[in-house]
Amino acid sequence: MTVVVLGGGLIGLSVAWRAAQRGLPVTVVDDAPGGGASQAAAGMLAPVTEAAYGEEALLRLCLASLGRYPAFVAEVERAGGVPVGLRTQGTVVVGFDEDDMRALDALLEFQRELGLAVERLTARAARRREPSLSPRVRGALHVPGDHSVDGRALHAGLLAAAGAAGVRLVSSRVAEVRVVDGRAAGVRLADGTDLVADAVVVALGARSGALPGVPPLPVRPVKGQILRMRGAAGLLEGTVRALVRGRQVYLVPYDDGVTGDGLIVGATVEDRGFDAAVTAGGVHDLLHDAIEVVPGVSELELVETIARWRPATADNGPLLGPSEVPGVALATGHYRNGVLLAPVTGEVVAEHLATGELPELAAPFTADRFGR
Repeated sequence: MTVVVLGGGLIGLSVAWRAAQRGLPVTVVDDAPGGGASQAAAGMLAPVTEAAYGEEALLRLCLASLGRYPAFVAEVERAGGVPVGLRTQGTVVVGFDEDDMRALDALLEFQRELGLAVERLTARAARRREPSLSPRVRGALHVPGDHSVDGRALHAGLLAAAGAAGVRLVSSRVAEVRVVDGRAAGVRLADGTDLVADAVVVALGARSGALPGVPPLPVRPVKGQILRMRGAAGLLEGTVRALVRGRQVYLVPYDDGVTGDGLIVGATVEDRGFDAAVTAGGVHDLLHDAIEVVPGVSELELVETIARWRPATADNGPLLGPSEVPGVALATGHYRNGVLLAPVTGEVVAEHLATGELPELAAPFTADRFGR
C-alpha cells in the first residue's frame, strides 16, 4: 500500500514516520513543513490542566499519549539526531483574586474526581516552587505530570527521523484528492502533477475542513497569538499557567538551542477565521498578564510574535481514522492538543493504514460522531 500524507506538521510527520516503520511507502506533501500550528505551538503536554467537563474520552487519549512521550522523544532523538528537549518539571497553575481561586478550586475538585495527580498550594508554597512568581498570587495548583517539549525541535527531529525511514517529501500545495470509482486514488498537486496512492491521510490542521475530493470536515480555525522571548535563564523551572482576573495566560520555558534561555508566552483564543495579523491588543494583553504573573518578564527581550490557527472541532476532540471516502484517513482537528497527541495519533493512524483497523483508544474520535 502506498500512502500520501497531506501536511508536514507534527501530526502529519508522526503518521508518516510510523507508517514508514511498518513498511509502507510514504510521501508527505507540504509546501512549508512545520509552518502552521507546529511553528507557533508552545509545546505544553498538559492533559490534566486542560481537562474539561464532558471530555473524559479526550482526557484518556491525552493521558495515553503523554505516557508514550518519554520513549517517543528518545526514539525521535536516536533516529533524527536532533535534541528535542522534553521538560518534566511539572506545571503550576496560579490565581490572583477570589474569582480565580474559585475557578481553581472547581478545577481541583474535577481533577480529583477523575483520579488525577494534583496538589493545592498556598501562595507561599507556590513561590517556593517558582520564586519568580508575583507576591500578589493568591494560591495555586501543582500538577507534577503536565510537562512540555520544544515543538520546533520536535518537528526538526521528526522531519529527520521520517527521512531516515524512507519518507519522501514533496514541496507543493495539494489541489485536490483524486477519487476514482468512489475511492481515493491519490492527489493532484497545485502544479497539476498527479501522485497515485492507495491511501491519503488528511493532516492539514486548520485547513483540513474544505479539501476538494473530501466531504467537508467539521474543522475550523481558531487563531492564537503567541510571543517568544530571550533572556529567561533561571526565571522559571517549569510551566506556569495563570488566571489573571479570569483571563488565561501561560509561560513555558524552553532551550532554543542558541542561548538556552527562551520563554514562550501565550496565547489568545480568537474565532477570526484565517486572520494572520499579530495585533497590538493581543500582544499587550499577553505581556500585561505575563508580567502580572512573573514581573521579571518585563526585563526579557521580545524576539518573535506569531499568529497561527488551531484546528478546532465542535467537541474539541480530533478526527482520527476512516472518513466517508474509502481510502481517505483523517489525522486532524487536534485543537489545543496537537503536540501532546502526536505520538498516539501517529500510532493509531499508522495501525489503521496497515491493517484497516482503528485501535479502541481512538474509536471515540472518528468523524462519523458528528453525523453527515
